[in-house]
Amino acid sequence: MTSHNVMIDPNDAIMLLIDHQSGLFNVVRDLPVPDLRNYVIALAKTATLLDIPVLTTASVPDGPNGPLIPEIHQYAPHAQYIPRTGQINTWDNPLFTDAVKKSGRKTLIIAGTLTSVCMAFPAITAMAEGYKAYCVVDASGNWNKIATDATIARVAQAGAIPTDTFAIVAELMQTWNRPEGSQFAQIISDHICPEYKCLMESYDKAQAIAKSGPETQLDKYR
Repeated sequence: MTSHNVMIDPNDAIMLLIDHQSGLFNVVRDLPVPDLRNYVIALAKTATLLDIPVLTTASVPDGPNGPLIPEIHQYAPHAQYIPRTGQINTWDNPLFTDAVKKSGRKTLIIAGTLTSVCMAFPAITAMAEGYKAYCVVDASGNWNKIATDATIARVAQAGAIPTDTFAIVAELMQTWNRPEGSQFAQIISDHICPEYKCLMESYDKAQAIAKSGPETQLDKYR
């Protein structure tokens, strides 16, 4: 069996970014909110780079849950916002499920705040309708780690695949040997793993030395 039989096919994937709202972010305690925000941005940028459809939605955005964070539509301008009329489970909204069906794609990459509800409920329901669901846990926020651990167990038992942002980006990327390779590296270093920038800087320096020779201390200050 080749990797293509068991890994995500980007041409069959659609990204569902659910309820990443400024008000809800205030109750996230299982990971730092700046990290959560960065991981969601990384997903949006990756979807744009690979032309993967994105659906967004918000739960009572005019109330205390607040509006969607603006970075999602900023970095995924092709994303389609689907309004809801009170449904807690996004999959109960016919407008949302119709948009998923119209995409013709059967692999759902799902992230949502809160993890136990906004991410988990549509993943479980979609699985029952024959979709494959990847739950991006660190691009979803929850009120405590116990709830997150319980949710991971629940979605896995239902047949969904818990994963993380770095893994999703790498899985969709498939190979460094592609024109967008440096752009993926930038997403990783800017939003997922800042330490990766050190690797990029070291590589760039090594390439420069290989091309023009090592600089002397005098050269350094010229």
